[in-house]
Amino acid sequence: MTVGQVFRPHRIVVLALDGLLPFELGIPHRIFGRPRDAEGRPLYEVVTCSVRPPGPVETDADFTVHVPNGPEALATADTVIVPASYELGPVYEEGRLTEELAAALALVRPGTRMASICTGVYVLAAAGYLDGRPATTHWADADRFQRLFPRIRTDADVLFIDDGDVLTSAGVAAGIDLCLHMVRRDHGTAVANDVARRTVVPPHRDGGQAQYIHRPVPDPQLATTTAARAWALGRLHEPIQLRDMAEQEAMSVRTFTRRFREEVGVSPGQWLTQQRVERARHLLESTGLSVDQVAQEAGFGTAQSMRQHLQAALGVTPTAYRRTFRTGGGAEDPDGFAAVR
Repeated sequence: MTVGQVFRPHRIVVLALDGLLPFELGIPHRIFGRPRDAEGRPLYEVVTCSVRPPGPVETDADFTVHVPNGPEALATADTVIVPASYELGPVYEEGRLTEELAAALALVRPGTRMASICTGVYVLAAAGYLDGRPATTHWADADRFQRLFPRIRTDADVLFIDDGDVLTSAGVAAGIDLCLHMVRRDHGTAVANDVARRTVVPPHRDGGQAQYIHRPVPDPQLATTTAARAWALGRLHEPIQLRDMAEQEAMSVRTFTRRFREEVGVSPGQWLTQQRVERARHLLESTGLSVDQVAQEAGFGTAQSMRQHLQAALGVTPTAYRRTFRTGGGAEDPDGFAAVR
């Protein structure tokens, strides 16, 4: 924040619709209610609104919630989050907004970040936010969602999708993953990790929804790949071959690859890249290591390789990422780091 600039927390407006799931309604308040800046000021302000004037909103439980704000709060949002609801009516059945909901969403300012949890994605889709874009929802609802909205590229294998100004998540607890990701994107890994620790959840879950879909799988006590993953995490700075990981579980490469995907939801190679990206992010944020040193410590080998992987995963260069998230940002990059573009 520059000198003279007035501090203002990022305003999150959660849209509570009839039939909402109380658990999902509480996720944004819990995750975004925790982060503070170095002076102890809240980085986010979270408010809840309805499509109607302030008053009760029905839940899928045996109680209602009193929502203190009407739809006008949407016009003040920097980010709008739509949790799941079991009473979306024509939104769910026909992919069409009700007049009440359309009028409410018309108040959202252009450029506002939009996000959904689970079947809240139907609201974003019916409003046209997702046309021609990727999205996800609960795996059990993905096929139906794709049929109703054929112009949207539905991916049922992931926990959430970040498409810049529109983000969607899978079911229920994936809303935690999504909100932590937004904190990480806004303020860096250290802040997100602190929120995760205080919430007693993992800061980043491996894999995607594939690991939660019911399908016949081997007995986990006989087929786990946990030891191989722990072994690899301790050696990210070293070259790791698929056969090396398979040997940790005394499996053939073919069997190990199949069981790894069943348990984690992605291939061993994809998982390794994810872990190395996270390691690189941590080092870029918290150390003064040069780009070459970060690339070596994260296991990418070369600065160019790391740059390509971070660009693919985060959409930014290592230099841009460090400039944004380095603690006490604004300092000169050491060892010629700024040469990496």
